[in-house]
Amino acid sequence: MKPVKLRENIWWVGAIDWDLRCFHSYQIHHGATYNAYLIIDEKVVLIDNVDDKHYDEMMERISQVIDPAKIDIIIQNHVEMDHSGSLIKLLDRYPDLVVYTNAMAVKGLKLQFKRDWNFHEVKTGDTVSIGKRNLTFVTTPMVHWPDNMVTYCPEEKILFSNDAFGQHVCASERFDSDYPVDLALYEAKNYYANIVMPYGSQVQKALETVEKLDIEIIAPSHGVIWKDHIPEIISNYKLWANNDTDPNKAVIIYDTMWKSTQKMAYAIARAFENKGMQIRMFNLKNSLRSDIMTELLTARYICVGSPTINSTILPDVAGFLYYMKGLAPKKRIGLAFGSYGWGGQSIDLVNKLMGDEKECGLEMMEPVKAQYVPDEETLQKITKQIEENLKIYMEET
Repeated sequence: MKPVKLRENIWWVGAIDWDLRCFHSYQIHHGATYNAYLIIDEKVVLIDNVDDKHYDEMMERISQVIDPAKIDIIIQNHVEMDHSGSLIKLLDRYPDLVVYTNAMAVKGLKLQFKRDWNFHEVKTGDTVSIGKRNLTFVTTPMVHWPDNMVTYCPEEKILFSNDAFGQHVCASERFDSDYPVDLALYEAKNYYANIVMPYGSQVQKALETVEKLDIEIIAPSHGVIWKDHIPEIISNYKLWANNDTDPNKAVIIYDTMWKSTQKMAYAIARAFENKGMQIRMFNLKNSLRSDIMTELLTARYICVGSPTINSTILPDVAGFLYYMKGLAPKKRIGLAFGSYGWGGQSIDLVNKLMGDEKECGLEMMEPVKAQYVPDEETLQKITKQIEENLKIYMEET
């Protein structure tokens, strides 16, 4: 449980959760890190802390650098308990600590912990001198909570970026230079798609601020610390925040009972392939919805299929649609499809959930239905129907 040095007298002192596989229904692959940072100057500062269950791990790392009783300031960049869970134990043990955070976070922390600590409210542009170094605060509301902010140290050119640029990566490596960069960028995409996607306009505003700073290190609250690949991660964030999608990419998502809807999914895939497009196919029985959202982040076409059961949608499809609704992908084209025996309600329900402005709000193609088991002639008609629809959208593009 060793601390890791970022700069002279600046340390990573967070925690590693090797076991975590689900984070707010976001299914993750590698566990997670809770990144906390210690700055030793005339004043000693702890930036964020860790989930309560990892308090002892964090304190052991801090103790290898300095007596924790010497900490003067806690900077709380975000209220959520993966960032703040150890506050009660820290402040019960060291009640004179001052908590620097913004007004929304003060409100949130009081509601969350039912405590009124020694808060020092900050706003964008405020700076605290801690000796040789200064720390400047920038509020970044709704990236991804109302209370989010980042902290910048100009002397060290370090941005403590909170959830922005984070990834759920669990590894002993702390820096992007030591970790496979393709995997780090993929997990950053996965994180963005499943947590930050609804807040693209707010991310754009935050990026405008970030680009004005002289940055050599981005230290997020989760995952690896960016040093060697800062241009790549910022470039990707611009792409995702602008909601830029690939006009030649489709994601096909379905569940099936007797493989009829699955056959339809493959007939639809053939239409996209015939147009030279890239497809990603997901059977909800064996696919993680978080992985689906990662592919969906850059796809223009979203196709969702369900057979009808008890006059409605299969539960896994309904669950995915509401998960997608919360993440609010925009400027995409949707397609509802499915098979049925006698009622056929599922296809219209999927179409409504995807297309209604109060639901997912996608531009919808004409739904595709097939009764009982589609034969080869029916499947060929489905492929042709989708190809005809795609002509229109490809001409518009």
